[in-house]
Parts: sequence; C-alpha cells; structure tokens
Amino acid sequence: MEPGQRRWRFDRAELAGAVADLGVLVPIAVGLIVTCGLSPTAVLLPAGLLYVVSGLVYRVPVPVQPLKAFGAIVIAQDLGADVIASGALLIGVIFVVLGGTGVLGRLARVFPRPIVRGIQLSVGMLFVHLAWDLVTEPPAALADHARPTWWLLGGAVAVAVAALALRRHGITLVLLAVAVAGMVLAYRGPLDLGPSPLQPPHLSWSALATAAVVLVLPQIPLTFANACLATADTARAYFGDAASRVRPGRLAVSLGAANLLVGAIAGMPVCHGAGGMSAHRGFGARTGGAPVALGSALVVVGLTLGASLTAVLAGFPVPILAGLLAVAGLLHVVLLKDLRHPAHWALALAVGVTGVLSNLAIALVGALVVWYSVRAVLAWRERAAAEA
Repeated sequence: MEPGQRRWRFDRAELAGAVADLGVLVPIAVGLIVTCGLSPTAVLLPAGLLYVVSGLVYRVPVPVQPLKAFGAIVIAQDLGADVIASGALLIGVIFVVLGGTGVLGRLARVFPRPIVRGIQLSVGMLFVHLAWDLVTEPPAALADHARPTWWLLGGAVAVAVAALALRRHGITLVLLAVAVAGMVLAYRGPLDLGPSPLQPPHLSWSALATAAVVLVLPQIPLTFANACLATADTARAYFGDAASRVRPGRLAVSLGAANLLVGAIAGMPVCHGAGGMSAHRGFGARTGGAPVALGSALVVVGLTLGASLTAVLAGFPVPILAGLLAVAGLLHVVLLKDLRHPAHWALALAVGVTGVLSNLAIALVGALVVWYSVRAVLAWRERAAAEA
C-alpha cells in the first residue's frame, strides 16, 4: 500500500470491483434458494457478514464465494437443509482448528509457486466451464432458461467483451443496473418486505455422516488449495505488502467461523476464493472498501427483501452472470505469466488440467510427488558430483 493510501475506499472504481464476482455467487445462491428451499436471508446474511469482516480485517478485496464443489453436489442431488447445515458445521470446525492451531500455515509452505499457479489455473478454467454450462444448460429456476442457446451465448460473449474492454470504467455497475432492471421487469408478484424465516437445522448422526462423505471430503482439498493457499498468494501477487494480513491460516479461520454461523441458521456454505480476487481487482477494487460495500448490500437485501428474493432472483439475466464469470476465469488464468521456467509451466498446466478433468486432490498429490522427487534426485546428483 502506498504511503497515505486509504485502507477503505468507496469510489466508483471500488464499487465496480465490488460487484464483479456476482457471477459466481448468484447462480449457486439461486440454486440453493429455489431448488433446495433454503431461506434467502440465511443464504445472504453469512456471506454479507463475512464480506464486511474480510474488508475490515484484510483491508484488500478478499472475496467471499459459495463452496463450489459443495454447492454443485447439493443442487445436483437435491440434498436437504439439514445435510447442508451439517456439512457447513463440519467445514467450519475443520478450518477453524487448522487455521487456529497454525497447522494450515505450516502446510502452506509445502506448496511451491508452480503448484499454486496450477491451482489458480484450475479455478480459472472451472469458472469458464461454469459460464459455458450457464448458457448451454441454464438452471430451470432462472427465467432465462427457456431462451435459445444462441441468444444466451451471444449475450454472454457481448457482456464478456464489454467487461474486458471497459473494466476500468465501471462497466460492472452498468451491468448490475441492467440486471436489476431485468429482475424488476420479470417479477410479477407482490413485494414482501422483511427477512425470510431463519430456522435452526435438525442435526442427526445420519445427516452428519452423509454430509461428511458426500459433501465435506470432496470440498476440503479445493478449499485448502483455492480459498487458503491460492487466495493468499494471489493477494500478494496483486497487492504486495498491502496484503500482509492475508495469510492462509487467517483465511482458514475467517471462512471456518463464517461456516459455523451458516450451519447454525441453515444457510449457504461460504469460503474465500482466488478467482474472486482476480474479478474484484480486475474491475477496479484496490482496498477493503469493496468487500465492505458488497457485504453491507447483501446484509441489507437479505434483511429487507429476503421474503421476496426467491422469486426476484429468478429474473437475473443469464448472459450477465455467464459473461462476468467467464471474465473472472480469464483474468485468473493470466496469473501464470510470472512463471519463467518451462518445467514450472509444465507442472502448472498439468495441475490445472488434471484439476478440471479429474480431481484437484489427485492433481495436488501428484504434483507434490513429482516436485519433491525431482528435487531429491537433483540434490542426490549434486552430492554425487561433489563427492566425485
């Protein structure tokens, strides 16, 4: 951070960057609200509070996103609120313990930069893939799902081109205004003010066991790698010393604490995410003002319009969601530009592609085996040469 630079700004660039990551948040939030029957207030309130806390604590635009693998499985299998809450509580306990005890911080030092860049490549490619899925198979809960694919794809491409060309000029604010107008025009019912009901989950050993096997195990490697390691590395790459507060262990504690709240009110499990930081920063956010502004807006909307949000969110235009999501992914892939050695590029590409096509946990384990095996062989050769 430059001398005299404010820690929290709320100018046009900061606000434009604040809304740049909605392409990730909104589709999963809509799916959980409409498909799984979660309370809109329970979905938005923890995400908004974590955004505000992140802006105040980290002082750079640290993002808040849904747990992506978790959310995708939940929506695909139509799991109930009790299983979702159980999974959130387990995630919360695991990451609070890992971060609070310092274990996660020590583990983070095991991962070299090429592997972290591979994680970020995997996330960027995943964002682009999610954007493609949105326009080719839009969720039935969204009003645009009946539109022809060519119309959705053309609109998404136009949004992505405009977002890239005009990202220094607050284009995301314009796109958000268009999205709000689209939701208003698509909504036909009465507007009920106030929050939607919050209900504590009914926990059971069966729900906890299902959540542990089906939701938590697939999510932990992605959260560890992307929400903690890659987010901290991305923050340092973008903001240098200004991101000194953004450390893997701290990120684990903040996302873990948020998920304890999520589990208590049966909401949407959340995390941080390196791709979201690329989106926020790419569209103008530079301080903690962006997450504070967006988080405050989510809290206000959840508490004042929660009772009507299930129907209102269905009108969010798919091309805007998909276009912003694709741009966030492309900006994230660009992080690989600081790799110099061909072998580092090869390793990062292998991790990224394997993470998308197979499993991020498999990609991480394989990359670590290769990295440290090569280092061991090189060290052995050096010792042999020295002895000779």
